[in-house]
Amino acid sequence: MAEQSGSALLARQMRAEGVEDLFYIMGGPIIEVAGFAAEQGIRTIDCRHEQGASFAAHGYARVKRSPGVCLAASGPATTNLLTGVANAYLDGVPLVALGGAAATRSYDTDAFQEYDQLAMARPVTRWAGRVHDADRMPEYFNIAMRQAQGPKPGPTYLDLPGNSLYTRVDEDQVWFPPGGRTAVRPAADPGAIAEAIEMLRAAERPLVLTGSGIFWSDAAAELRAFIDEAQIPFFTTPQGRGVVPEDHALAFLGARGQAFREADVILTVGTRFNFIVSFGHAPRFAGDVQVIQIDTDATEIGRNRPVDLGIVADAKVALRSLTAAAQEAGLRAPETWIARLSETHESKHQQTLEQAESGATPIHPLRVANEIRNYMDRDAIVSIDGMETLNFGRQWIPSYVEGARLNSGPNGCMGVGIPFAMGAQVAAPERQVIAFVGDGSFFMNIQEFDTMVRHDLPVVAVVSNNGGWTGGSNKTPGRTLGRSQRYHDVVEALGGHGELVTDPEEIRPAIERAFASGKPSCVNVHVEEHARATTVPFGGYSTMMSRE
Repeated sequence: MAEQSGSALLARQMRAEGVEDLFYIMGGPIIEVAGFAAEQGIRTIDCRHEQGASFAAHGYARVKRSPGVCLAASGPATTNLLTGVANAYLDGVPLVALGGAAATRSYDTDAFQEYDQLAMARPVTRWAGRVHDADRMPEYFNIAMRQAQGPKPGPTYLDLPGNSLYTRVDEDQVWFPPGGRTAVRPAADPGAIAEAIEMLRAAERPLVLTGSGIFWSDAAAELRAFIDEAQIPFFTTPQGRGVVPEDHALAFLGARGQAFREADVILTVGTRFNFIVSFGHAPRFAGDVQVIQIDTDATEIGRNRPVDLGIVADAKVALRSLTAAAQEAGLRAPETWIARLSETHESKHQQTLEQAESGATPIHPLRVANEIRNYMDRDAIVSIDGMETLNFGRQWIPSYVEGARLNSGPNGCMGVGIPFAMGAQVAAPERQVIAFVGDGSFFMNIQEFDTMVRHDLPVVAVVSNNGGWTGGSNKTPGRTLGRSQRYHDVVEALGGHGELVTDPEEIRPAIERAFASGKPSCVNVHVEEHARATTVPFGGYSTMMSRE
């Protein structure tokens, strides 16, 4: 009968749950957890800031389609995780955060780093718990993993007091829950499916709108089958892009605004009516638009706006039923509707193409986005961060495969671009990973280039450097940063590859050299200082001055 510490039991359960990679920073009382995890065959990625570790776990989850796991020491180390945890909460991303804590026997004595980390975590997690007894360590980690992957995915937090980690117990007396989970796939009511098909058949301007739920339900193939069968134009939320290739014949990204305004019936699957789509309200959508909403979470049906038909079902199962019903009914969207959206899309594409291919200096940010678009592999993962950079990237860089688009999401959290890319590269070492980031957001987590150098993660960051926060006028307080900072030299000093680009014709060669180097790289491109994107802004306020 061998005795094992709580730390060893935790690492053993992590491996049983299928955890392959762990993002962390060493420290007490969790240092042994990282050591035992490595002994279990888990790759341990020691980062340079706990925020970077939690962001990396987030990016990892969005590529891997399984929870990212991050680990921090007690006190400020754990609170540093919380921004990443909160970001995953609003983005609906499964993540398990593990935080060391003061020993329970010292509570209420003003012990070292003694404060209620569990209470801090609860508002920004799907579930949060504390392990009081070492022999329950596997059980609690299992709970954290299951809760993170529930009907509404999201982050969980596990508080690990020092005594529960260091206490040794007889492993024969410990329950190790079976790892993994059984996917819950509620089927749609056949009558509701028939009603949805009839609504779409009667529509003159039908539309399909999907979100991250397609990815988490592994329903990309089913979505494409339905689109191909029904021939209905489709759009996705920014976080759900790539589930159907965006060069599909029914993808009209340039006509998004028109399609939303004019659609008379919208089928939404696996997405929320939040601010990203203006809560589904006019004037973004027609006031009398009919809405069919499919979601595995019943609480999302009719949230923020009324729906005409709500269906509580898994996306994968529901789309299979819809495809079969569409085939039987001979459902097809009117060709006139498709032609109108196609015409608008082509017109907008040609207008934007002029800027995207411009040889002018200063370089327009769309030229940078265009060089990335033309260089990247079809399955490349693109992580986009920064205000104007985010908008330009959303406007011009397409997604062709699922799990290949990362951005700051509903939290609008700047600084995610580099650690998201780092986590993505860990999750998919065989794929190109490109971070297209603004100069402000780039420097927020530049220290993680050291992590990427040490762990051989050849992310290429292309910095759209406009010398400040946002585009627009320099009258905005604090906007100007200048261009004296040599970001590429910082990356080179950390052991990576760096280049400065001021000529638009040198962007592509610099990107090629960065990838050829096999190192984490920075291509620092000086762009037009005041260029602003024309896409629909997210959020309800401006970063620009409104008074003279």
